[in-house]
This record gives sequence, C-alpha cells and structure tokens, in this order.
Amino acid sequence: MNIPEYVKNIAAKLEQAGFEAYVVGGCVRDLLMSREPKDWDITTDARPEKILEILPEGKYENVFGTVLVPVKLVSGETEDVVEVTTYRSEQGYSDRRHPDEIKFEDSLEKDLSRRDFTINAMALKSDGRTIIDLFGGEKDLKKKIIRAVGEPEDRFKEDALRLMRAVRLACQLGFTIEPKTERAMMKLAGGIKFISSERIRDELIKILESDKAYEGIMMLHELKLLQYIIPELERGVGVEQSRHHVFSVFKHSVMSLKFTPNKKWQIRLASLLHDIAKPQTKKTDKGYATFYNHDLIGAKVAAKIMFRLKFSKADADKVALLVKNHMFYYNVGEVTASSVRRLIRKVGEENLADLIDLRVADRLGSGVPKAKPYKLRHLEYMMEKVRHDAISVKMLAINGDDIMKLLNIPPSPKIGAILDVLLSEVIEDQSLNSQEALAKRGLELNQLNLDQLRARAKEKIEEKKMEDDEEIKKEFYVK
Repeated sequence: MNIPEYVKNIAAKLEQAGFEAYVVGGCVRDLLMSREPKDWDITTDARPEKILEILPEGKYENVFGTVLVPVKLVSGETEDVVEVTTYRSEQGYSDRRHPDEIKFEDSLEKDLSRRDFTINAMALKSDGRTIIDLFGGEKDLKKKIIRAVGEPEDRFKEDALRLMRAVRLACQLGFTIEPKTERAMMKLAGGIKFISSERIRDELIKILESDKAYEGIMMLHELKLLQYIIPELERGVGVEQSRHHVFSVFKHSVMSLKFTPNKKWQIRLASLLHDIAKPQTKKTDKGYATFYNHDLIGAKVAAKIMFRLKFSKADADKVALLVKNHMFYYNVGEVTASSVRRLIRKVGEENLADLIDLRVADRLGSGVPKAKPYKLRHLEYMMEKVRHDAISVKMLAINGDDIMKLLNIPPSPKIGAILDVLLSEVIEDQSLNSQEALAKRGLELNQLNLDQLRARAKEKIEEKKMEDDEEIKKEFYVK
C-alpha cells in the first residue's frame, strides 16, 4: 500500500529509537479501499516527551498524547502535518464528548479498543504489508458495514458525536450500519444534545456533500437523531398536501433533496428546507390545503435553524434567500422581460442558476417526471437575453454626479431617491436607459419632494410585487 515517504520516515525514526510505530485509523481504512487518505496518523508506545526528542520539530500542545509533526517543503513551507499519538486508554466521559481521564498505555490493543468503529480500528506497519486487525475491520470493509468497536452503547456513551459520524461514514462510503450498532444509536440518540452546534454542523455538511445525502437525512430520521438536529423538519411528518403534491411535507422535503441537480451543500440544504414552514401555515379551504406565505416564513425559519447550528452568515443568507424565492412565478407567454429583470434584481444574478436547481428539485420531489420543463429552459433563455440590461442604479446611463450637475443641487438623499425612481422605470422599459431620456425624466422628478419620490419608488415596487404574488397564488393554489 502506498504510504508517503515522509510518513515512513517518521515511523522509521521512532522504530530506530526502540519504539513501536503504526499508521492507524481512517488512513488505513482508505488505503484498504484504494482511496487517497486525507490525513495521516501514527500511533506509538513512545510517550510525548520521547516523541519530541526523536522528532524535535513536533509540537505538543494538548493532553491527549498527540504530537503534531509538520512536513515541510524544500522552501520551508509546511505541506502537511502528521499526528503522532501515544497509545492511550480513556475513562469517564461526563460531558459525553471528551474523556475525564487519559492513561498512556504500552499496548497497541489497548489503544485500538478505544476507537469508534471497526473499520477505523486497524493499524498498519510502515512497510505497508503488516495489518493489525483485532476487531474485524477488514471483514467489515468487505461487507460494507459500519460496526462499533466492542459494545456499541459504550462507544456512543463515550462520545455522542459518534452517532452522527456513523451516519456520515455510511453516506461517504456507501455502507450500511450494523443492526446492533443501529439499536444502540436509537437508544442513545438523545446524547446528541450534548454535542456542540459547530460539530453537528460540520457532520451535517459532510452528509449533504456526499452522494447519499438523501439516505443520510433518512437515517438521521429513522435513528431518532433528526429530532434533535432539525426538529422543524420532523414537524412535516404526516402533514398531507393537496393538488400537485402526492407526498407529505416531510417526504416531499427529503425527496426534493434527493433530486437536487446541484452538488453544493448550500443548495441541497435549501431544497431540504424550502417547505419548512408549511406545517405552521397550513389551512384548509374548500377541502384543499393551502400554505400561503410559507415561503416568506420559511426563509425566517431556515435562517433561525442555521443560526442555531452556527452556520456562517453568508451561508445562512444564501439558503434563506433561495427558500424565500423558491415560488417565483414563470409561465412562458405571460412573463415579460421586465419581470425577469425584477427577479434578477431581487435574487442576484449569481443565485439564479441555484434557484432554478431548487425549483427542479421541488418539482421532482413532488413526483413530476420532467426534470427541467420547457418553461424553466425558457427562463434560462430569457435570463441570458436580459443579462446585460440595467437592473441596478450603477447600470443606469447617468449617475448621481450627473443628476447633481443637471439639477444644480448639492449631494442629498433626494439624489438617491430620483435614481431609485429612474431605475424602477428602466427595469420596466430598457429603452428609457439613455442619458437624454433619463436627464429629461430627472428634471420632471425634481419637481417632487423627497417623501413624494420615495413614495413613488415604493409604489412601483409594491405594485409589481402585488402582480407577481397574484400569479404565484394562481399557480400554487394558495389564497
């Protein structure tokens, strides 16, 4: 097996000093699966102070016996870091995450027995030929099974994050979780409450990025974990819909995730959360379910979920924006270039392709067979057609300086208000975007005071929003 020379060299130095040294953990698993390891870990019976004597470039800044050994390029820059850890056993996990006591050991078996899953509890001599497999990890690899080392309940009581890690590994590797391990996960699912939001977030992202994102969310649901991570999703279980939906809200949400034609986790998460507010907005009108404003409320709920799980503001804003606008109206023959320009201005050109992917996921998650119907393809055509049209003040043929010179007035809020009115009119009719036409219109608007100008701009925006809302209601059967 192909172990990098710098890893072999570190192990060799430890062995030459009279100590044992093994490559261990996930990198061994990856080597056996012909995958390229992302990280390299070495375990040894040498104590941290001895490791530092043998590898003086290392740093020891923890209590877990782990020395970080930098691997430097010829230029002196650090290319990689190898973790060299003393054999250890652990006792007491009062916070359900970290051991209360760590004991350094002389036995490799003691060290391997504390690890999470059998496929991560194998060690390999640096010659790449001798495998130490005390718990059947190689056999489980062949069977594609995630199995806890020893007694599953003990492993999950030690570190509750392993509950999510089991699901994440199953998704990343395409494995199934062994039944006894599954039962322990269901029994101890509440332990996930002891884990920090940041760690849960990181595991959730990895699940969403995997090729089995749908299966991962379903596993979290079936193993009773999802109720502690995104309880808002669980509220959609059994909430039936009408008309063009054949699934419950929850089933539709996870099916939308399954069919998202975009690998970015942010878009997949938006697909999963796009109907998150339907349970709380459901009403019945003449025998049909309606969910009016679920998009607007859903955006706030999605943002709240992402804040709770400590996602970045940029990611939370992106997901909330997609959720808020997922019901945009578009019917060929009824939608004008100006309405497409309004849509672009509202969501940003950089988000349009993602919004279309979300709409495709929404349709397929409803059981609609056509991945990208003609009207969405036509929208892409229209977007391309209007992509160079003016949709922001900076794209107008005149700017604030021009307005001040034209009207012979000093800088003031009135300049911005005039530009806002000009933009609202240009979005409707691009032929107005010329210096001559805008200058003429600017002179006319100068007759209005600041409050009147702001009211004019707001009136135009709200008028168009009302038109769009009425069309959305027709398409989605809401009142």
